[in-house]
Amino acid sequence: MKIDSIKNGIVLDHITAGKSLEVYKALGLDKLDCSVAIIKNVKSNKMGKKDILKIDEEFALDFDVLGYLDPNITVCIIKDGKLVEKKKLQLPQKIINVEKCKNPRCITSVEQGLDHVFYLANKDKRIYRCLYCETKVEKK
Repeated sequence: MKIDSIKNGIVLDHITAGKSLEVYKALGLDKLDCSVAIIKNVKSNKMGKKDILKIDEEFALDFDVLGYLDPNITVCIIKDGKLVEKKKLQLPQKIINVEKCKNPRCITSVEQGLDHVFYLANKDKRIYRCLYCETKVEKK
Protein backbone atom coordinates (compact mmCIF):
# COMPACT_ATOMS: atom_id res chain seq x y z
CA MET A 1 0.00 0.00 0.00
CA LYS A 2 1.32 3.43 -0.91
CA ILE A 3 0.31 6.60 0.91
CA ASP A 4 1.87 9.69 -0.65
CA SER A 5 3.87 12.05 1.51
CA ILE A 6 2.39 15.42 2.42
CA LYS A 7 3.77 18.71 1.09
CA ASN A 8 1.82 21.05 3.39
CA GLY A 9 -0.54 19.68 5.99
CA ILE A 10 -0.98 17.86 9.25
CA VAL A 11 -0.25 14.33 10.42
CA LEU A 12 -2.06 13.07 13.51
CA ASP A 13 0.08 10.23 14.83
CA HIS A 14 -0.21 7.86 17.81
CA ILE A 15 -4.00 7.75 17.71
CA THR A 16 -5.24 4.82 19.79
CA ALA A 17 -5.99 1.93 17.42
CA GLY A 18 -9.60 2.08 16.22
CA LYS A 19 -10.20 5.74 17.16
CA SER A 20 -9.25 7.40 13.86
CA LEU A 21 -12.84 7.59 12.56
CA GLU A 22 -14.00 9.22 15.81
CA VAL A 23 -11.25 11.84 15.41
CA TYR A 24 -12.13 12.24 11.71
CA LYS A 25 -15.78 12.99 12.53
CA ALA A 26 -15.07 15.21 15.55
CA LEU A 27 -12.73 17.44 13.52
CA GLY A 28 -15.15 17.63 10.58
CA LEU A 29 -12.53 16.35 8.14
CA ASP A 30 -15.29 15.22 5.77
CA LYS A 31 -15.96 18.91 5.06
CA LEU A 32 -12.40 19.55 3.83
CA ASP A 33 -11.74 19.61 0.10
CA CYS A 34 -8.38 17.84 0.25
CA SER A 35 -6.88 14.38 0.55
CA VAL A 36 -7.26 12.73 3.95
CA ALA A 37 -5.67 9.33 4.57
CA ILE A 38 -6.93 7.18 7.42
CA ILE A 39 -4.38 4.51 8.24
CA LYS A 40 -5.62 1.98 10.79
CA ASN A 41 -3.85 -0.64 12.89
CA VAL A 42 -0.30 0.33 11.99
CA LYS A 43 2.39 -1.54 13.90
CA SER A 44 3.94 0.57 16.64
CA ASN A 45 6.82 -0.23 18.95
CA LYS A 46 5.44 2.09 21.62
CA MET A 47 1.72 1.25 21.39
CA GLY A 48 1.53 -2.16 19.71
CA LYS A 49 -0.98 -0.82 17.17
CA LYS A 50 -1.97 2.72 16.32
CA ASP A 51 -3.95 4.76 13.80
CA ILE A 52 -2.66 7.71 11.75
CA LEU A 53 -4.50 10.51 9.95
CA LYS A 54 -2.75 12.42 7.15
CA ILE A 55 -4.42 15.65 6.08
CA ASP A 56 -3.03 17.26 2.93
CA GLU A 57 -4.02 20.79 3.92
CA GLU A 58 -3.34 23.17 6.77
CA PHE A 59 -6.37 24.14 8.84
CA ALA A 60 -7.20 25.30 12.35
CA LEU A 61 -7.14 22.34 14.73
CA ASP A 62 -9.02 22.34 18.01
CA PHE A 63 -6.36 20.94 20.35
CA ASP A 64 -8.88 20.68 23.22
CA VAL A 65 -11.11 18.38 21.17
CA LEU A 66 -8.13 16.27 20.14
CA GLY A 67 -6.75 16.11 23.67
CA TYR A 68 -10.16 15.10 25.00
CA LEU A 69 -10.65 12.36 22.40
CA ASP A 70 -7.14 10.94 22.79
CA PRO A 71 -4.41 12.68 24.79
CA ASN A 72 -1.77 10.35 23.24
CA ILE A 73 -2.06 11.97 19.80
CA THR A 74 1.01 13.67 18.38
CA VAL A 75 0.30 16.54 15.96
CA CYS A 76 2.94 16.97 13.24
CA ILE A 77 2.85 20.12 11.09
CA ILE A 78 4.37 19.62 7.62
CA LYS A 79 5.53 22.50 5.41
CA ASP A 80 7.30 22.07 2.08
CA GLY A 81 7.53 18.33 2.74
CA LYS A 82 9.40 18.77 6.04
CA LEU A 83 8.34 18.39 9.66
CA VAL A 84 8.40 21.91 11.14
CA GLU A 85 6.52 21.40 14.40
CA LYS A 86 5.57 18.48 16.62
CA LYS A 87 3.08 18.85 19.47
CA LYS A 88 2.17 16.35 22.16
CA LEU A 89 -1.35 16.68 23.50
CA GLN A 90 -2.74 16.38 26.99
CA LEU A 91 -6.16 16.35 28.56
CA PRO A 92 -7.68 19.85 28.44
CA GLN A 93 -8.73 21.44 31.75
CA LYS A 94 -12.02 22.55 30.17
CA ILE A 95 -14.02 21.51 27.11
CA ILE A 96 -16.76 23.60 25.53
CA ASN A 97 -19.46 22.12 23.27
CA VAL A 98 -17.55 18.87 22.78
CA GLU A 99 -19.99 16.81 24.89
CA LYS A 100 -23.60 17.54 25.78
CA CYS A 101 -24.84 17.27 29.36
CA LYS A 102 -27.09 14.22 29.75
CA ASN A 103 -28.91 15.58 32.82
CA PRO A 104 -32.44 16.59 31.71
CA ARG A 105 -32.65 19.04 34.65
CA CYS A 106 -29.40 20.82 33.72
CA ILE A 107 -29.80 24.45 32.66
CA THR A 108 -28.18 23.55 29.30
CA SER A 109 -31.26 21.40 28.52
CA VAL A 110 -33.58 24.38 29.10
CA GLU A 111 -31.57 27.38 27.88
CA GLN A 112 -31.04 27.16 24.13
CA GLY A 113 -27.70 28.53 22.98
CA LEU A 114 -25.98 28.02 26.33
CA ASP A 115 -22.54 26.44 25.94
CA HIS A 116 -22.04 22.93 27.31
CA VAL A 117 -18.98 23.43 29.54
CA PHE A 118 -17.20 20.58 31.32
CA TYR A 119 -14.14 20.78 33.57
CA LEU A 120 -11.56 18.07 34.24
CA ALA A 121 -12.45 16.61 37.66
CA ASN A 122 -10.15 13.56 37.70
CA LYS A 123 -7.19 13.42 35.32
CA ASP A 124 -6.24 9.78 36.03
CA LYS A 125 -9.74 8.45 35.34
CA ARG A 126 -10.44 11.02 32.58
CA ILE A 127 -13.60 12.24 34.31
CA TYR A 128 -15.17 15.55 33.35
CA ARG A 129 -18.06 17.24 35.16
CA CYS A 130 -20.66 19.69 33.89
CA LEU A 131 -19.89 23.20 35.09
CA TYR A 132 -23.57 23.85 35.85
CA CYS A 133 -24.91 20.63 37.42
CA GLU A 134 -21.81 18.46 38.14
CA THR A 135 -23.04 15.57 35.95
CA LYS A 136 -20.13 13.21 35.24
CA VAL A 137 -18.79 12.31 31.80
CA GLU A 138 -16.07 9.67 31.46
CA LYS A 139 -13.98 9.46 28.30
CA LYS A 140 -12.50 6.01 27.76
